[in-house]
Amino acid sequence: MTFCLDSTIIEPEKGKEIKKAIILLHGYGGDGKDISMLSLNWKRHLPNTIFICPNGHERCSINPSGFQWFDLTKDDPNYIIEESIKAEKILNEFISEVKKEFNLENKKICLSGFSQGCMMSINLGLTSDKEYNCIIGFSGKIINQKDLKPRIRSSTRTLLVHGDSDQVVSPKFMLEAKDFFIRSNIDIETYLIKNCDHHIPIEASSVALNYILKKNL
Repeated sequence: MTFCLDSTIIEPEKGKEIKKAIILLHGYGGDGKDISMLSLNWKRHLPNTIFICPNGHERCSINPSGFQWFDLTKDDPNYIIEESIKAEKILNEFISEVKKEFNLENKKICLSGFSQGCMMSINLGLTSDKEYNCIIGFSGKIINQKDLKPRIRSSTRTLLVHGDSDQVVSPKFMLEAKDFFIRSNIDIETYLIKNCDHHIPIEASSVALNYILKKNL
């Protein structure tokens, strides 16, 4: 299988039909292989699920061995919006390819991501014309609320998980996002992890898995 983005793909055990997909988006400077580690814990509980972890469409400007969804070297909000929307278009094309390849509808797909990947997952999940099963975001935020608000087209239910000691993306952004979701009448759950910095610990992975199972993906 070939998609528009190079991807790390973890398929179900041999003989198991693919009925669902989790698309995992890495953080700034990471890659699909990094974020695919989440599937190690999740896979045995989700036997008919394929995990698809694309690399960003651009090499990371500060870490050439990794990738990015949009450039963060320019502290210009308008530039970041432009670049993130460009990434949205590429990811929407990628998701369309995944849906066609495995004959899946949005309701059978979970969008998840870490940091910058979380930011993209939120935008993708709320601007789609049809709701996804859910969004799960780790250590991220809403890129730009003023930009996103008028573009909302669906109310994909969402879980946001954040470490209370995150020095890269402040946990205050989780609270701001929660308020945004509530005001937009979108189902939102949040989980703050104590003594956790900018990464995905086992506790976060377990909380996310329980949410996925509860939402019947």
